[in-house]
Amino acid sequence: MGIVAGLDSSPEFTRIVVCDADTGAVLKQGYAPHPVEGRPSDVDPQAWLLSLGEAAGGGLLEGVQAIGVSAQQNAVVPLDAQGNTVRPALVGGDKRAQVAAADLVDALGGREAWAQAVGCVPQAAQPVTKLRWLNKTEPDAALRTAVLLQAHDWLVWQLLGRPVRRTTDRGGASGTGYWSAATGSYRSDLVELALGHQVMLPEVIGPAEAAGTTPEGLLISAGTGETMAAAFGLGIGLGDAVVSLGASGSVMAVHREALVDNTGMITSLADATGMHLPVVTTLNAVRTLRGAVEMLGLSDLESLSDLAMKSTPGSHGLVLLPYLEGERTPNLPHTAGTLSGLRRESMKPEHLARAAFEGMLCGLADALDVLRGRGVEVRRVFLLGAAAELSAVQAAAPALFGAQVVVPQPADYAAIGAARQAAWALGASQGTLDPRTPPMWQGPAAQILEPGEELAVGQAVRQQFVAVREQMYPGAFR
Repeated sequence: MGIVAGLDSSPEFTRIVVCDADTGAVLKQGYAPHPVEGRPSDVDPQAWLLSLGEAAGGGLLEGVQAIGVSAQQNAVVPLDAQGNTVRPALVGGDKRAQVAAADLVDALGGREAWAQAVGCVPQAAQPVTKLRWLNKTEPDAALRTAVLLQAHDWLVWQLLGRPVRRTTDRGGASGTGYWSAATGSYRSDLVELALGHQVMLPEVIGPAEAAGTTPEGLLISAGTGETMAAAFGLGIGLGDAVVSLGASGSVMAVHREALVDNTGMITSLADATGMHLPVVTTLNAVRTLRGAVEMLGLSDLESLSDLAMKSTPGSHGLVLLPYLEGERTPNLPHTAGTLSGLRRESMKPEHLARAAFEGMLCGLADALDVLRGRGVEVRRVFLLGAAAELSAVQAAAPALFGAQVVVPQPADYAAIGAARQAAWALGASQGTLDPRTPPMWQGPAAQILEPGEELAVGQAVRQQFVAVREQMYPGAFR
């Protein structure tokens, strides 16, 4: 079919990959940072266009037939009736909006009401919460807002020359807090609840549909959020889960239906293929390891990993409940971490190091079990993040997760996913691909780790962790 491109506009940079449309092989790449210092809460979206132009320099897109756009989630771009930005885009995990999130939860009647309405409970980062903050803090800007777009919607609209029609996709829409993955429809009443009045919202188009074609004949696909694009770039399907190791952690899996979770632990997102992508997050992942590094007077995570490998599974009875920042899974917002099982023989640095890794991974295994408990099949776990390369993580994860673990080689899977979406839209428009079936691209190069004979040992470590958790916080997952 030729060549396609995918661009990923993350919070800090734009990366573009040019791929063979049939195989997904990456042919060329471009990169440019956004001309913005740090990670502010307000960003002029023109910065995204400037870095896009720089990343595409040197004729990178010559011969490209279609482009897909992935962009940071949770950014909301308020436009006036003429299509001009009312104020800079509200981006990132905006702590200014924490009070607004609590207000919204109460205004609709509690967490359960939100879970039933749109499959998620408002958090400070979400667009719906940022609208509430805007309404309360900058009422004039809120009043002038006539159209709402997310980052990838705005970029697609700009690439197409700002047409009258504005579009988005299911994946991006499902993270707004005012579109339901279960019903496939907007809840404009929730926009009004947050912003104070009704606005125009982009049309939600199908996974293989094109948003449009530029005057030069370049097809632009629907676009999607970074999470959905990365999942699509990795090629995950039914039976697969992705565990992301950042300062906090997230677990997501592909499922056939939207999951409504009245506890609010599951965020019910849609993916980029027409399926669903339930997500469970933990507040404490690599921050647990960094805390252990400082506590033990080590230099880095690699040193902590090497030290942990001198211990044995179960850390000589030491158990760390890693709830250092409180926790979302289970919902224990005001807790602190707990170190249990101290005996004279366990009071060694290597056992504390091992307990930090096991505590982090057991916390993520708890999150996996939230999904399993709702009928989500997990046969394979893709492990992402720099910490996935650590030997202590790789040694313990398969047995603690109870599944094969795949550690893909580092790559910009969001940009690759955007390119795969472009290939799908191109093929569907030409009649060479089924709109219901995405192109089969080669999977990422990866390490494959099996639980093997360690499975029983790993499950015993899990039981040790669960016993301490239940002792400290009985019924935390009920």
